[in-house]
Amino acid sequence: MRKPMIAGNWKMHKTLTEARTLVAGVLDKLDESAEVDVLICPPVQLLFPMAKSIANSKIMLGAQNVHEEASGAYTGEVSVAMLKDTGCSHILVGHSERRHVFGESGDRLAKKVRAVVQGGLIAIYCIGETLEDREAGRTTVVIDQQIDEVLASDVSAEHLIIAYEPVWAIGTGKTASPEQAQDVHAHIRTRLGSVYDEATAQKLRILYGGSVKPGNAASLLTQVDIDGALVGGACLVAEDFTAIISAVLAAA
Repeated sequence: MRKPMIAGNWKMHKTLTEARTLVAGVLDKLDESAEVDVLICPPVQLLFPMAKSIANSKIMLGAQNVHEEASGAYTGEVSVAMLKDTGCSHILVGHSERRHVFGESGDRLAKKVRAVVQGGLIAIYCIGETLEDREAGRTTVVIDQQIDEVLASDVSAEHLIIAYEPVWAIGTGKTASPEQAQDVHAHIRTRLGSVYDEATAQKLRILYGGSVKPGNAASLLTQVDIDGALVGGACLVAEDFTAIISAVLAAA
């Protein structure tokens, strides 16, 4: 059975004082014995202090982005080794904002995923279609392309998590119905079986992201191929984030 994960992508939010208050609130409500992985992905300047704040807890630390090179003249960038040094165990790669706002290509994302995996950390590879793609009936075409251009058998499945985030549901208040999300997750798992094999695909965790909130989390997380959530805005409020964690436990 795949262990669920609830991950929070803070994006460009929280000062140090605000971050400490948020984490303290999550820790106050978190059941340390719960069979769920919990991950926070703060902005890069908060990684070291947040590592200290979550020390000796079940919460893991992740980064929102990484450069594909190990070192060099890349002003403003950070490497896998640098992020590992902060205590990160996971790194997001391919979030829709990195694709559509910053123009990251499949070729570059393939290099990033390999850098993360080869550096011994876990890549959370984000995929998802735009509203235009969905309305044109191109959801599975886009998903297949995003998988095929980045993943291959040389990417260790043990160091990989997939996050399906329909772009039209990120920060819009819209959410894919549980049935819509399940259909795409099932398709992703089948496609992963062609990259690896069926047994490996069954072990890989696939998270859902896109306006996940306490009110819709339970219905999404009960779906057979949804193994947790990559949470945006709701992870910035301790009560909401822990309510989503409780929802995945209730759904187990």
